[in-house]
Amino acid sequence: MLFKLKTSMIPLAAVLLTVTVSNAQPANPLDAVPEKMPFDVPYGAPVSLERADAVLTAAVGESKNRNWKMVCALVDSSGSLVSFKRMDGAQLASIEIAIHKARASARYRRETKAFEAGVQNGNNYLLTLDDVIASRGGIPLVDSGKLVGAIGCSGGTGSQDEAVAKAGVAALK
Repeated sequence: MLFKLKTSMIPLAAVLLTVTVSNAQPANPLDAVPEKMPFDVPYGAPVSLERADAVLTAAVGESKNRNWKMVCALVDSSGSLVSFKRMDGAQLASIEIAIHKARASARYRRETKAFEAGVQNGNNYLLTLDDVIASRGGIPLVDSGKLVGAIGCSGGTGSQDEAVAKAGVAALK
């Protein structure tokens, strides 16, 4: 009887081993240690009001050309608001969203599109970081290799917000 009990447990052990092996987690790509710091753009002097307004004028101009109602915000290198434009008829929720996109982009020194892509690829831990927004439309402003601010646009789809923000960035140059 004792021998039969042991041999009857062999299939159970095989099943448990199979379940354990099949539940093994794949390697986490975030465990890779990069040689260089990603998004390592040094902070520069804050963007001036004059330049901020020129960037926003270009962004709003692009939005008007496409007949999109947008909200555009521009922050300095610390993430503090410098200038802001809300087009007539733009959705009210976009006021805070545009500021949030600009602030996150400046403080994290990357486009908010990077957060969006990360979350879409399953890196949901990004949402635990302070002040992150995983929606495109926030883009850093880099002048002479230094981050001087960021623009954030909201009111349309993510790709529309991004197109308007890119038009603003192009005006900085």
